[in-house]
Amino acid sequence: MTYHTTRRRLLGLTSTLALLGSLIAAGTASQASALPAASGGGNGGFVAGAPFWEALALEPRDAWSRLRDSFQWQDERYNERVRHWIDHYRANPRNIIEITERARPWLAWITEQIESRGLPGEIALIPFVESSFDPLARSHRGAAGLWQFMPGTADALGLRRNGTYDGRLDVVSSTKAALDYIELQAEQWYDGDIELSLAAYNAGAGTVNRARNAALSRGERGDYWSLRLPRETMNYLPKLKAIAAIINDPDEYQVALPDIEDAPAFAKIPLTRSMDLTEAARLAGVSRDELAELNPGLINGSANPRHARVLLVPADREEAMIARLERPAAAPDPSGQPVGDDRYVVRSGDNLSVIASRHGLSVGEIRQHNGLNGDVIHAGQVLEMPQRSLAAR
Repeated sequence: MTYHTTRRRLLGLTSTLALLGSLIAAGTASQASALPAASGGGNGGFVAGAPFWEALALEPRDAWSRLRDSFQWQDERYNERVRHWIDHYRANPRNIIEITERARPWLAWITEQIESRGLPGEIALIPFVESSFDPLARSHRGAAGLWQFMPGTADALGLRRNGTYDGRLDVVSSTKAALDYIELQAEQWYDGDIELSLAAYNAGAGTVNRARNAALSRGERGDYWSLRLPRETMNYLPKLKAIAAIINDPDEYQVALPDIEDAPAFAKIPLTRSMDLTEAARLAGVSRDELAELNPGLINGSANPRHARVLLVPADREEAMIARLERPAAAPDPSGQPVGDDRYVVRSGDNLSVIASRHGLSVGEIRQHNGLNGDVIHAGQVLEMPQRSLAAR
């Protein structure tokens, strides 16, 4: 299964667009000559080109239909090894439903990344095989994350790890690293053969290269299906293609997939300063748990731009959070009390009791308003103050 380079894909896209433009122009011209001109009244008037676009009208797309459009390997669903795994998954359809439900936050965005590279859409389902779409999954061998990176591979691909952040658990960073890795191995070792690259993703390039050389010495083709590999790797692509075959035609296999929108479920907010998830959740207007689920790489509950470049928030909260982040902090009066705003930037030496006293509030009110579980705060943290008039203060 040969992978086409970016340059070749761009040339193909240019040709396709040129052809489509010619078809549209020809269709519009022929319709204009065959039909009366549009009337100015707007009732019953003909719009040139409308039948052409109506003919292309499709049912509203969701994440699954978009993924199906990018599949490239469905001709292999009748392979005996693939059929074995189709039967295996059909025997427990509930398992597929549970895993695809966990894919909800990630599927549309991962599909976008794969589309942009021209890779087979089936690759979006690798986390199904690797981690059951659980970003926090860890194996007994030390692999972690949606794409199950081992520490050494993660280091080589630039996925940072320290006491506060693990790039293997960061879905955005690890997805980019995984797709880079698959493309790199395909080009470096396998003349663009993505199937061999996926085998190497699972077993290591050394193992696959030795098996390939042995297959060639036996007079075989040296493709994935002719290799003698460890059992897990022998099953790796058959599992992936079996899952894709079921998703490609869920009615045939009597599987009800969860509804997932076509658009990504999250937005990326650039980090310009450190903040903990409690503060970030308040700024985004969501629960801390919801934000933690979108940012599993923040293993201590705080975001630092030295490690994590973006914070993920629900897509519908992007504008509100950016607006709040850009709102200037309140200017203090000579006594240090902010006036005319409902935000307070914690300074060195502050504690909740002092801040509450300055604002004529109770510590409990501040805790509840900011979702704090205790009294621990830090310099630079922004606290929202319950709205009070200056007279009340």
